[in-house]
Amino acid sequence: MSEEILINITPMESRVAVVENGVLQEVHVERTQRRGIVGNIYKGRVVRVLPGMQAAFVDIGLERAAFIHAAEISSREGSAVENIAALVHEGQGLVVQVTKDPIGSKGARLTTHLSIPSRYLVYMPRTRHVGISLKIEDEAERERLKKVVADCVASEGIEHEGGFILRTAAEGAGADEILADIRYLRRLWDQIAGQMQTASAPTVIYEDLSLALRTLRDLVSPRIEKIRIDSRETFQKVSHFVAELMPEIADRLEHYPGERPIFDLYGVEDEVQRALERKVMLKSGGYLIIDPAEAMTTIDVNTGAFVGHRTLEETIFKTNLEAATAIARQLRLRNLGGIIIIDFIDMEDEEHQRQVLRTLEKQLERDHAKTNIIGITVLGLVQMTRKRTRESLEQVLCEPCNCCQGRGKLKTAETICYEIFREILREARAYQAEGYLVLANQKVVDRLLDEESGNVADLEAFIGRPIKFQVEGTYSQEQYDVVLL
Repeated sequence: MSEEILINITPMESRVAVVENGVLQEVHVERTQRRGIVGNIYKGRVVRVLPGMQAAFVDIGLERAAFIHAAEISSREGSAVENIAALVHEGQGLVVQVTKDPIGSKGARLTTHLSIPSRYLVYMPRTRHVGISLKIEDEAERERLKKVVADCVASEGIEHEGGFILRTAAEGAGADEILADIRYLRRLWDQIAGQMQTASAPTVIYEDLSLALRTLRDLVSPRIEKIRIDSRETFQKVSHFVAELMPEIADRLEHYPGERPIFDLYGVEDEVQRALERKVMLKSGGYLIIDPAEAMTTIDVNTGAFVGHRTLEETIFKTNLEAATAIARQLRLRNLGGIIIIDFIDMEDEEHQRQVLRTLEKQLERDHAKTNIIGITVLGLVQMTRKRTRESLEQVLCEPCNCCQGRGKLKTAETICYEIFREILREARAYQAEGYLVLANQKVVDRLLDEESGNVADLEAFIGRPIKFQVEGTYSQEQYDVVLL
């Protein structure tokens, strides 16, 4: 199986696409002005204790106070008894780590069980436990890795200074690579520990890596054949990071200088557009209906135009098998998390049910997020969960539509501005023109002339042509045209 990672960098945002056999499987977007904060460590201050919920709100310097449950407060921060009033009090300083980004109306989720990831390990300074990823199944390899970590820890004299979890990427890693990771993590922790003592609350003590570097740390596996980056500056930063921590993948890095936008290579832009739609067509003629909601996501499977060639049961079985594969891909692509309910077409044959579930489980094995299939309810619905730490693709790119009171979704003016920038770049590379006229909605033009004015100036300097803007009152927020002058 051929797998590639495409990294698209602009001053406004970074985007990463994971492509398998030419088909988009995952896409990650990080806006420069709205970077995710999962993994960041803060020195916060407790602003409210809620005994009835066994939780507290902590000010870490964000717009909304963050939330921490008593179970997420380390015994080193207070009593071993999990009573929130005995663990923290209002006004208390608390060093915490973000486990979930603020999503919708909910503030960030926190823990005091700090952890710092590297290529092969996760360092946990407040525990002495050594664990291994469940995805490393070979027992002999698990024992070897445990011994390697124990030997490295003993040689460094840090047996009583924290614990480690071996990540999936550690499978097959040598003692030198593990030791290098341990030393890197210890140096990093010493810096963080020093800031914990001197920083005032609320303030950020440690920020996780940028999207491009997190991608190398978390998503690169032996299956990845190429990592293409369209920014020379980012390519140099990535090369330096790889030389220091991941030299074995250096030959897979490639700077992409092509005229054609990197995301156009495999039709990524079109796939992203389709990932925002409610209906997903299957090759057989069947289709999925995906409805994300506050409490859960529901996925309905339908036969549609697929009528099969034999019996109705076979038609249903074939549709459900195809749907199981498509659903696993859509969960990754859309980054859907939390509770997920799947309504496969009813199957009378129990063996068919088992095969569909096995197919879903097999496809989910490639997911980097933790998933758990709970089973089939009495109503024939498949229950599962997928760990949610960041906003879904729809939440990143879209906002509720004021025209339909939230029943639909609309891309933000920011997103449309960036689409316009990319379209102008395409036009500039393909055609000779004296300048460009952008026809767009009032809100989009206002943003182009205000918040994005610096980016517009940079783009004009880059293409060497002027860009003008004109409001079209009949255009919706997502409509625009770029006219060659």
